[in-house]
Amino acid sequence: MLVIINGCKARDEKCQKLLYESQRGFALKMVFRYIYNYEEALEVTNDGFVKFFLSIDSFRFEEEAALEKMVSGWLKRIMINTAIDLLRKKMFLPEIGGIAEQHMEIPQQEASADQKMVYKEIIQLVRKLPPQYRIVFNMYVIDGYSHLEIAEAINIPVSTSRSHLLRSRNLMSKYLNQTEAVLKCSI
Repeated sequence: MLVIINGCKARDEKCQKLLYESQRGFALKMVFRYIYNYEEALEVTNDGFVKFFLSIDSFRFEEEAALEKMVSGWLKRIMINTAIDLLRKKMFLPEIGGIAEQHMEIPQQEASADQKMVYKEIIQLVRKLPPQYRIVFNMYVIDGYSHLEIAEAINIPVSTSRSHLLRSRNLMSKYLNQTEAVLKCSI
């Protein structure tokens, strides 16, 4: 990974392509949690990689052993911010369209089949949330942002971030109860 990052800093297109190909699935998965239109998600992912490569000179790391995790974390933050930028431009309007099943499930080597199934089901429920609730839920619960970071990212007061999280959790609970009721009826 060190050779690839150094190559990217030197603007080596082969290294950029290697990094893009190795991280594309991860990046697309991040964007899919915010943008549910496949074409827009691809565009946001590509825009995010452009930002990543343009700002790679500012990327610093201390331990080579942790380099891959640091790159993934940095890329994750860029992708989320790029997705939020698009949503902000669209004034947080709900997306029209959807993501095909094969794109929804981007495999992770370390995840078991049960974990993949649960993740996919949770994401399906998160998709039902209103856009601003969904953004706060994703950022806080899934991506680990603080309310202050969320407030700064989407230009809302911290109290609004907390309120949106509470309401999104209530809606998620309602959706889970409805799903559970449907499952009980089908048994």
